[in-house]
Amino acid sequence: MFDKLFGRGKKKEESKSGPDIFFGRYSDNNKPLAKVNRWTEADNLFKEKKYTDSFDAFFDYLRDDTVQNVVYERNGAEGRFEFYQGSKIIRGHFNNEVLKAEVTLARMPQPSVPVMRRLLEMNFSLYYSRFALDSDRLCMRFDSDIETASPSKLYYGLKEVATKADKQDDLLVQDFSMLQSADSEHVISVPDVEKEVKYEFLQKWIKQALDSIAAVDADKFSGGIAYMLLSLIYRLDYLIAPEGKMLNDLEKIAGIYFKKDERPVIEKNRDMVSEFKKIQALSREEVFKYLFRSKYTFAIVAPQQYKTIADSIHGANQNMFWYRDNNYPLFANHISEYGMSYCQYSYSLPKAITELFHLYMMVNHADYFTALGYKIMYYDTGNNKFDTDSIVEKIKEIQTRWKDKYPLLDFKTQNLKFDNLVNFNYSFTVEMELLNTDAK
Repeated sequence: MFDKLFGRGKKKEESKSGPDIFFGRYSDNNKPLAKVNRWTEADNLFKEKKYTDSFDAFFDYLRDDTVQNVVYERNGAEGRFEFYQGSKIIRGHFNNEVLKAEVTLARMPQPSVPVMRRLLEMNFSLYYSRFALDSDRLCMRFDSDIETASPSKLYYGLKEVATKADKQDDLLVQDFSMLQSADSEHVISVPDVEKEVKYEFLQKWIKQALDSIAAVDADKFSGGIAYMLLSLIYRLDYLIAPEGKMLNDLEKIAGIYFKKDERPVIEKNRDMVSEFKKIQALSREEVFKYLFRSKYTFAIVAPQQYKTIADSIHGANQNMFWYRDNNYPLFANHISEYGMSYCQYSYSLPKAITELFHLYMMVNHADYFTALGYKIMYYDTGNNKFDTDSIVEKIKEIQTRWKDKYPLLDFKTQNLKFDNLVNFNYSFTVEMELLNTDAK
């Protein structure tokens, strides 16, 4: 009894002492209640024409206190701000007449017609901002009169600048050799040990999926193969968290499947496999270039009603049954993982849901987290043994932390199955499907 008591206490302490590693795409759908209230204050102050006070509340709303992604200073009617979005810093200022923001994309020492044509074409897709050339700097700019700078306009205008710039800077430098990277010194390098682990598991997961696909009939298993490839995209996006060209390559692979055309699934699967083989062929040095850490302010995807998430989980589980019942556990686990990982990839999820999803990934890919230096192992694959107490304890901890914002969130841990991984995944995702995220 004493061993169990002391052991559990030790595990609780260790679970908090993992390495400081960022996973997945940033979600700004994670504001505590106090931050949500600041948005309401900003909106009310703007309606009262207290514009600078509205800016105070708005930029406080944007600031994620856990990562300190926003710097804001005001002196009377004037002020300055800057915030981070991946490899870019957006800087701005305001006075009693106008608010302006700007971000540097790259440097262009010599004028280039192809570059300018690319930017001109992309300008047509922008709603709030525009590309600009300042001497040799390629920029994006946003500005607004104070009287029209409502919180909603600022949010969507600054988000457009930030997310477009963060994506386009890498692609422009990659596509045009005359361009030079600029203003990315704030990016934090990932430790070499972490890079090695990520490269090793990138190769392991791709090989595992491709070998499994090669061992089954491409036509009969076309649906399961598609699920496996898509869940692999979302797993790499979340657990490896690549940036730059590799992130863009993963998005292109997903685009092959979801493109609205008449091609059969078997052909799309073949093309996705071909693209994965290209990633598999990348050298360590090439992969390492896309592994770095940075701060974010905006999600690149939008929130959804929880019913959309529940439907995704339910649909995947319905398609999992045949593979489970016919003894294809790897396919079954990939399909269960797809239901949640698709949502994590495609939507800006509430932080409570992401934390539960992260626990799910720590159970399913315990060897990866152990290799990264995490002390606690929720599932021992070799012995098919779950750390039941730690899993239940972690779920309760997440629910307690978010109780104020999601008082109806009720994950029934007594319904979890711990006899094997397939049944655990199904029971876990069913509980995720039934959650109520209605706000207080």
